[in-house]
Amino acid sequence: MTKRLKTASPRRSSQALRHAPAHSAVKASAEVIRSRCSIRAFLPDPVDDATIKEILELASCAPSGTNTQPWKVYVVRGPQRDQLCDEIETAFLTGADYREEYSYAPDSWGEPYDRRRRACGWGLYGVLGIEKGDKERMKTQHARNFRFFDAPVGMFITIDRKLKLGSWLDIGLFLQTLMLAARGMGLDSCPQQAFARYHEIIQKRLAIPADEMVVCGLALGRANVRAPINQFVPDREPVEAFARFVDKLSTD
Repeated sequence: MTKRLKTASPRRSSQALRHAPAHSAVKASAEVIRSRCSIRAFLPDPVDDATIKEILELASCAPSGTNTQPWKVYVVRGPQRDQLCDEIETAFLTGADYREEYSYAPDSWGEPYDRRRRACGWGLYGVLGIEKGDKERMKTQHARNFRFFDAPVGMFITIDRKLKLGSWLDIGLFLQTLMLAARGMGLDSCPQQAFARYHEIIQKRLAIPADEMVVCGLALGRANVRAPINQFVPDREPVEAFARFVDKLSTD
């Protein structure tokens, strides 16, 4: 039976925040944004359903084109999470033939993306002591994706198959809002596109309608702050590298 949980409306709460001192709101927002990172080792501490629902209600405040709200979320925890993780992890480790429904990566990334990807990958492997060419340990580490990095809560985000690229932008906005909401409540997360390869298993086990496409998974819980992998923080490009203030329009 589905549990119905009551929480305060995020819309009403946002009205109160609008009247809070600007400097305190900015400071709090900055702390939440800067402290969010992709956690790859979680504590087993459970997260209650009321908290999960409150996070999702806050995430629903994310903007979407003409308020279409194209996201659907499936939450797994407890034995159901464990059974699903077992099946997907086994499929990965045995090399079962599953394929993504959509292409996340181009045929060739090129620069500067290759440089950033290498720095991130080797940074993560470096703190774990995994050397270049150690394919067995790399595979073992990648398999941890499919256990949600031990997070007690797993989520799967889906989208209606008939929707186009614009709605995928909305999904991204929803995901970021969800992760920031979690961080604001003292929890951590990790978005996981790796799950998309095993959409057939996920679709079947969670009885997801055929007209929905699995976009990604997401781990939710409390970070294991002592885990070496959580000590790695990837670099961010300075504003000057990605933004340009236009003072004069081109006449070409």
